[in-house]
Amino acid sequence: MIEKDEISAIVERYEKDKVAVGTLGSHSALNIFKGAKDEGLRTVCVCRKGDEIVYRKFPLADEIILVESFSDLLSSEVQDKLRRLNVILVPHGSFNAYISMDALLNELYVPMFGNRTLLSWEVDREKQREWLRRAGLKTPRIFRDPESIDRLVIAKFPGAKGGKGYFLADSPETFREKVEEMVRRGHLRSEDVERIYLQEYILGVNAYFQYFHSILLDDVELLGMDKRYESAVDGIGRIPAAEQLRIGLNPTYTIVGNIPITLRESLLPEVLRMGDATVKVSKEISSPGIIGPFCLETIITDNLEIFAFEISTRIVAGSNVGIGTSPYAYLRYGEGMYMGRRIAREIRLGIESESLERIVS
Repeated sequence: MIEKDEISAIVERYEKDKVAVGTLGSHSALNIFKGAKDEGLRTVCVCRKGDEIVYRKFPLADEIILVESFSDLLSSEVQDKLRRLNVILVPHGSFNAYISMDALLNELYVPMFGNRTLLSWEVDREKQREWLRRAGLKTPRIFRDPESIDRLVIAKFPGAKGGKGYFLADSPETFREKVEEMVRRGHLRSEDVERIYLQEYILGVNAYFQYFHSILLDDVELLGMDKRYESAVDGIGRIPAAEQLRIGLNPTYTIVGNIPITLRESLLPEVLRMGDATVKVSKEISSPGIIGPFCLETIITDNLEIFAFEISTRIVAGSNVGIGTSPYAYLRYGEGMYMGRRIAREIRLGIESESLERIVS
């Protein structure tokens, strides 16, 4: 595993007045780049050929490095160029989806904003569950064996797949039927079935809380929240119930976008406590704990219980809804604050206080 001292040595050689913020051209890159520009930092986009139209039409990247695939980030050529450009990489969901965790931990010799060790907890649902339970958060029941399903469950898979292939089942029989159908439709591969994670389906409203932990200011900030817009499950209500039954719909949960939400204020004390507790445990898991953005993915029931079912230890795509408009970022910072900018501000603060090595790994 890449040691902290190795990354610190790279940062030490950087020209601090030329530090740039870099990331993969995907997921929340526009959010990250806009934030960096607003804080006066240069930006570098590692972009797949064919996708550069996004970063031409929204000209927020000072430099675009074209690659055949995101895994080319690991090539010595790309890494050398990023280091020459004094880049601090900001991870997002595409890092987890397209680059192996082993490679992120052992092969990527470019300073990364955040605690990359905790990314390995994010991609392991059992580790996630351990973390959330240690923090005292309510979590849904887990079923280890499909044959033990005795209530409605949601079947999930490892990694940042954006909900693709997820499905509901309420018995061993419906589980087997839906697995066969998902494989037949190409949403799942046969080998994915061995890694299915069965979680009790809690009836309620999904809410995704976006936090930022500043180790430079020693505080946990609530900056936004959202809900997901999922296909085809969010479109199923447009089909009459009789037709749904006749054609035997088996909807997917592929995320196509995000919707901003605000929460009733009486729930905020618990949401804030959840963020603090999550960070406290993260320090026990891997010092200095979470650095920068993280998200708790929750369900709120009709009796206002909040169940946490996942944690993301980096910026989430749902924070894109808050670019310049999040009421929670506004309440704390005034106009113009959002997650991408908050990341860049922490990097700038690290440069100005000569503490940059504290916030990278």
